[in-house]
Amino acid sequence: MAQRTTEIIVGLFMIAGCAALLVLALQVSGLSPKSAESTYTIYANFNDTGGLTPRGRVSMAGVTVGTIESISLNKETFQARVEMSIHSDVDNIPSDSSAVIRTSGLLGEQYIDISIGAEMDSLKEGDTFYSTQSAMNLERLISNFASGR
Repeated sequence: MAQRTTEIIVGLFMIAGCAALLVLALQVSGLSPKSAESTYTIYANFNDTGGLTPRGRVSMAGVTVGTIESISLNKETFQARVEMSIHSDVDNIPSDSSAVIRTSGLLGEQYIDISIGAEMDSLKEGDTFYSTQSAMNLERLISNFASGR
């Protein structure tokens, strides 16, 4: 009887450990279910997105204000079209603001940083940033320097 109780306790402990590992893996990967937060969608067109990925962060003044939903190719302009989901409490982004792809640290992840403009009108659902700055391509920069261009 004592052996059976020990086996049940060990089994429950193993199940709890596996569940804790699953929750930790979901948290680290960014796939954890989040509360249904109210957001609105805005877009930006870039010539080169570098290593930008969906579920990446969108920040303003170092504060995360949204996420990157998708990256697709605009077949008419041959630019990358980035769809961003912005928290609805950040509803006063000036319409002349620009979207810049930055890197956190030397080899860190890439994210979109919103540089604030001065216009009184704000970006609304479905609007597109007029001004964007693509990712800095280190290989292209080195090859241009080496070739003297």
